[in-house]
Amino acid sequence: MKILFIFTNTIFLLYFHEGGLGQLGTECAKLLRKKYGSENVILSDIIKPTEESLSNGPFIFADILDFKGLQKIVVNYRIDWLIHFSALLSAVGEQNVPLAVRVNIEGMHNVIELAKQYKLRIFIPSTIGAFGPDSPRNPTPNVTIQRPRTIYGVSKVHAELLGEYYHHRFGLDFRCLRFPGVISCDPPGGGTTDYAVAVFHEGMVTRRYECYLEPHTRLPMIYIEDCLSALFQFLNTPNQRLRRRVYNVTAMSFTPEELFSELKKHVPDLKISYKPDGRQYIADSWPQVFDDSDARRDWGWEHKYNLEKLVESMVHDMKKNFSSKRSLTEVNSYV
Repeated sequence: MKILFIFTNTIFLLYFHEGGLGQLGTECAKLLRKKYGSENVILSDIIKPTEESLSNGPFIFADILDFKGLQKIVVNYRIDWLIHFSALLSAVGEQNVPLAVRVNIEGMHNVIELAKQYKLRIFIPSTIGAFGPDSPRNPTPNVTIQRPRTIYGVSKVHAELLGEYYHHRFGLDFRCLRFPGVISCDPPGGGTTDYAVAVFHEGMVTRRYECYLEPHTRLPMIYIEDCLSALFQFLNTPNQRLRRRVYNVTAMSFTPEELFSELKKHVPDLKISYKPDGRQYIADSWPQVFDDSDARRDWGWEHKYNLEKLVESMVHDMKKNFSSKRSLTEVNSYV
């Protein structure tokens, strides 16, 4: 007989609309399962999981727009913490605004009301996309004018403000990190910072890459290991140390030209061309350099990966884990 006791353990429900079994979903679940036990971290999505995902720990189907269904999950599994990554990302959201409104805004309303109703701790990530062309870009401080011009950014500002309201009005333990572009070998789809991952997949296979951003487009970035480290550290910081509920975090800022120059040290025959598209307009409204001094002051955030170390790690992982047969259309970053 095998018995699972979940009544006194911390349970996490991780829900991702797109990429839950990809970039942040899989890696976040691995980290939390290592820390808290595989059976105490429940990964959920609306897509069919792989055999590997099923073998690593519990997986359940969850529709972020089905409030009663989410209630049943919380009650039946006695959920304590909820980590909510469900969103259509920047480029995809602009292609289907009504769906982005439903998933990014209505879905967020469901989970935050769920957290209030059942007294859950809740983490919802935000992004550099929460800023707009009226924001200071270099550096972008933690508190400043935002006014984004994508539905993705609008939904993230909405989540930040509503989460802060629920914290002050109802005492909800709401936490939020604004992430820059997250670089990893196994990302989701639909982001404007995708080029910084796509170049490794395509460039290392074909020795060519056509970039959809201009060469001098500077954006904040973070390697997946630092991203997960920030997330775990922030989740476990005592409430009394947090002066805010929303923090900027970052590790570096670089341009496509700077990234490609570093990658060419490992792939000397890499040929780069540029053909900016609609994503250039989005990138031009985002921060160039993120000021995360509040996170470093309040809860001791420190990054480990700079551009050189990031490229070394990506090249190593790509050679180890991926073949030339992998579909390049699956390659994307976080925002």
